[in-house]
Order: sequence, then C-alpha cells, then structure tokens
Amino acid sequence: MPPRFAAPDAPSLPLHVVEEATLAEWRAARPPAEAEWLNATGFAAGLGEVALLPGPDGRVAGAVAGYGTAGKRARGRFHLAGAAARLPEGVWHLETALSGAELAAEALGLLLAAYRFDRYRAQPPLKAQVKAPPGIDAPRIEALAAAEWLTRDLINTPACDMGPEALEEALVALAARQGASVTAIRGDGLVAQNFPLIHAVGRAGPQAPRLLDLRWGDAGPRLTLVGKGVCFDTGGLNLKPGESMGLMKKDMGGAATAMGLAQAIMALGLPVRLRLLVPAVENSVSANAFRPQDILTARNGLSVEINNTDAEGRLVLADALALACEEETDLLISMATLTGAARVAVGPDIAPFYTGDEVLAAALAAAGAEAADPVWRMPFHAPYEAMIEPGIADLDNAPRGGFAGSITAALFLRRFAGDARYAHFDIYGWQPADAPARPKGGLGQGARAILGALPQVLGL
Repeated sequence: MPPRFAAPDAPSLPLHVVEEATLAEWRAARPPAEAEWLNATGFAAGLGEVALLPGPDGRVAGAVAGYGTAGKRARGRFHLAGAAARLPEGVWHLETALSGAELAAEALGLLLAAYRFDRYRAQPPLKAQVKAPPGIDAPRIEALAAAEWLTRDLINTPACDMGPEALEEALVALAARQGASVTAIRGDGLVAQNFPLIHAVGRAGPQAPRLLDLRWGDAGPRLTLVGKGVCFDTGGLNLKPGESMGLMKKDMGGAATAMGLAQAIMALGLPVRLRLLVPAVENSVSANAFRPQDILTARNGLSVEINNTDAEGRLVLADALALACEEETDLLISMATLTGAARVAVGPDIAPFYTGDEVLAAALAAAGAEAADPVWRMPFHAPYEAMIEPGIADLDNAPRGGFAGSITAALFLRRFAGDARYAHFDIYGWQPADAPARPKGGLGQGARAILGALPQVLGL
C-alpha cells in the first residue's frame, strides 16, 4: 500500500511536541495529575523522548514527544519519526507550534517511518497512524513518500531479482500507472543503433544490456533525467575485492532515484515534458567482457581508453547523455552511484552535485535545505580536464593517481552533455545505519531537492 496519512475525520489522540526550553511553561498549563506524572517519569523534552499520558480511566489519553533544542535538532532529521515508532497502536494527530518547511519535513518523516522492505521476510508494521497536520500540502508529501518507497524497494532488491530485465519491468509498471510510454533497445540492437559503450559494459552479463526510454507529458518545458542502472557491479575484469562488492546491488541507485523522482513528477502532474533514460546493465566477468586498455568509441564520436573496467558507470551514462542531447531539452540531470571519492569528500548523508549554472545551483541548495534532502555543490574544475585526456584517446575513463575522483568523473560526463543546462548528482543511495525515517538500506538522495527546484528553474 502507498504511504498515506490517516483519514482526517478518524478519532485520534494528541501527540504534543514540546521543546526543552518551553517544557516548564507547557507542563504548568496541563492538568495537575498529568504534570505530576511527567515529573515522576523524569520527562525532560529531550530530543527523541516520548512519554505516554494517562487518562482518568487508566487508558492512554495522549503522548508528548520531546523536541530538544535547535542545536541538537541540527544534528539529524525527521525527529518525530523516532517518536512515532514508540507510540502504541492507534491514530494520532500533532499538537505543535511547528509550521512551514519544518512541519512539512516532520510530516514526511512520519510517512517514511512506516516503510518496510518485506519482500523476503515479514516485517512488523508501524503501529501508529498519523493525520496530516494542518498547514501542509498533504498530497504532495504523500507523493514524495511514495517516490522514496519506490526508490528504496528497487535498491533493496538484490540483483538475483533486480537485473536489467526486472528493472525494465519496474519502469514499464511505473509508466502504466502514470500514463507514460516506454521503449527499450536491447542486446545487439544497442550496437545497431549506436550505443557502443552501454553494449560493451553489459555484454558479459547474464541478461542483455538495454537502454530504457520513458516519456510523459506533451506540454511545458522539457526535463530529461538520466539514471545509472548498473544492476550489479563486479568491477568487471578489474574485479572488486569481496568487501567492496558487498553493496553492489545498489549500483543502480541512480536509476532507482530517478525513477522515484519521475513518479513524483507524474503523480503531481507537473506541467513538463518528461524524459527518463536508464541504461540497464550488469558489469560482469566473462570471456566477452570489455578489457583494460580497450579503446571504445562513444555514441557522440569521442574515443575512450578503458584504464579500469570498474569505472563503468560513466560509460553507460555517456551514451545516454549523448542521446539526450540529440533533441532539445531545457534541463538535463544525471544521477548515479558513481564514485567512492564522493563518499570520502562528503560522507554518506550528503548528495554532491555538479553544475555550471548559478541559478540552478542556488535553487538546488535552497530546495534541498527546505526538503530535508541535503545536497552540496562541487566544482566542474576546468584545470582537471587534462587528467581525463590520456593522449592515446580523447578520454580516459579512470585517471591514475587517485586525486579528485568525483570531479574527474563529472568532467567526463560533461563531455557528453553538449550545450544543455546540466547537473550531475554523485549519490550514495544507501543508509549505512538505522536512523529516524531511514532504516538501514536503500535510500533516495537528491530527488526532493530537484523536485523543489523545478518551479524556479523551469518557470513552472
């Protein structure tokens, strides 16, 4: 079932949200027995604290959630989601002074807290249901939560059940739900139709590589999304060590996040002409795998020296970006779990992005902060262009030396984005440990920031 707030007319209990600084004043205004109960239980309104409030008949009459201090809240997100996980079964409504973006973010967290990945094992559901608090755009927040649930489900599903074929099926199902169309070019058809890099990366896999192309909308500005769909990445002949290969079911996280974003755009009916391109492959080891020192020619005619077969994501994106630029687009965005260097730079919680457009950069940063979707701009640093030019070919897919790995990958992709207004997101797509509204596992990053920036960037 898609994430939904409880019905607005359902009987409900209050969940009071109280900061440490206002606890004494709030408690003084409560019934004496309730105030005494809070004193006796030691409730101090610390961030994450929850106290149930008894009624005169001994039943639960409500609850109070500590909201801590601004300084402590700045160290995390979705704080009320942690409280929801500790509430007993029933329907609840918020009693709070929160408003605006802060209230919307907490409401989203309450829906995200209900996510369970139960494809392979039953998971206990969240007992508490919460009504949409007044003052928020409930349908929008439900659409954002549903998009995130889709992204998480796709990433969490292992490659045995989420190879290129299953990813295509998921995109076709998404298109059917939203009235979009999908075309696919598979296997040797990629060679015949000039997608040599996608074919080279995926030809050793057990399922044929493919390029998936979703289109939706017939009016408004043109928005093109490109998502890396490497359903599993062994590293190819430059085989990853076991520890590094352990999370590679998530190497299609760019495609999963772009699909979630596309779902939100379509569900909200944004007035755009949307195109989503997903190169779906497995980077496997076989007799026909592409090799180090191979030189391949991309769709746009640039030659690429392969110095590491584990730098395959930028190759499949290159052909897709070249295709995207063959028709007019008002905004082009690529999303990929591309480099470990991005994680070294900003860690797992922040999605770095690259763009040369100042208006777009400012809009993404502002929208990310408002939507509790942290992003950070990284530079297209032109002096590093020489690092991706090997001399024997136009481009090097894996410059030696280890420096600026995320930047050089972004510069590589920019060579295929033509003159389009372009941004690239180098995301992690994974939550390494349980956190409020974010269980360990697959995670969308950057999608809410992009969605929030579109009205300003595209003039919607």
